[in-house]
Amino acid sequence: MKKYDYLIVGSGLFGAVFARYAVDNGKSCLVIEKRSHPGGNLYCKNINGINVHEYGAHIFHTNNRRVWEYVNRYAEFNRYTNSPIANYKGEIYNLPFNMNTFSRMWGVVTPEQARKKIDQQKSVIDHEPRNLEEQAIRLVGVDIYNKLIKGYTEKQWGRDCSQLPAFIIKRLPVRYTYDNNYFNDRYQGIPIGGYNVLIDALLEGCDIEFGVDYNKNREKYDAVADKMVYTGTIDSYYNYRFGKLEYRSLRFETVELDTDNYQGVAVVNYTDRETPFTRIIEHKHFEYGEQPITIITREYPAEWQGDMEPYYPVNDEMNQALYHKYAELAANELRTVFGGRLAEYKYYDMDKVIESALLKAEQELV
Repeated sequence: MKKYDYLIVGSGLFGAVFARYAVDNGKSCLVIEKRSHPGGNLYCKNINGINVHEYGAHIFHTNNRRVWEYVNRYAEFNRYTNSPIANYKGEIYNLPFNMNTFSRMWGVVTPEQARKKIDQQKSVIDHEPRNLEEQAIRLVGVDIYNKLIKGYTEKQWGRDCSQLPAFIIKRLPVRYTYDNNYFNDRYQGIPIGGYNVLIDALLEGCDIEFGVDYNKNREKYDAVADKMVYTGTIDSYYNYRFGKLEYRSLRFETVELDTDNYQGVAVVNYTDRETPFTRIIEHKHFEYGEQPITIITREYPAEWQGDMEPYYPVNDEMNQALYHKYAELAANELRTVFGGRLAEYKYYDMDKVIESALLKAEQELV
């Protein structure tokens, strides 16, 4: 008999939620993690009393009451509301696109004036959009595209918007109200004390080993459990049988500053093409910190190389076709459950990760 019921590869949100469900149902779990800490990209590092989101800002939001009640079982959430701003060559605009944005851009006051301006600018695209640039203009007009979408998107993807497929942007939120709340979801917040509080509670009762790459130690770890939950990259699981999936990555530059308030908001997007980073995160604002110093992180988009963290799947036809080949193999696995953004090659909001993990755990442990 093997020592554990489940080997869970990866201690991010999907693996942690599955582990919690398994342990609560009497199963034993060994969690192995490549990094030196749990939590995947949710990990927070406490620096001088400030919880720094080491792998990019994470703001929890959901309309799913069950998910909201679930996370609040393991951590207390504050009332943080995501209200980022955009900096375009020194001009400041509210996000998402709303009446504050339109008033700053055009001097309009009423929703009717804003709608008229946008409709007029949208009309320059009178055909089916052939690329992302035309798609964005057809959705929000020329001015918003040029100042708030074009440069930021080109930095993110490393190519001109005219060279990106239209389907990357299916819709853009346009609000004809003076409302800076980025999300429409009913529930929103940040765990008090950072995401480590949530992850540690979810993993309680599991054995955990850090610094372990499953794909380099398969024989050893395949022998320790009856079944496996795999949250790593699906192509590496199959030793890149059909080729490598592509990603975009990020590079972070974190510095401590001798001021108590650097930018007055947690998130500022830099939407011109010339500024090399896409945004600056001031971490203390996520938890309303009053420390005498502050810590900021600049995020730089990067071409993904094999030793870098894969952040965003490249959602084009070639990569989707390649993923589906791997997904067909995964569907026939009897011993392994695949889940999470890397194993499913998709961008996931946190609430959707939890929904998926709970569903798969329920199906697995009925």
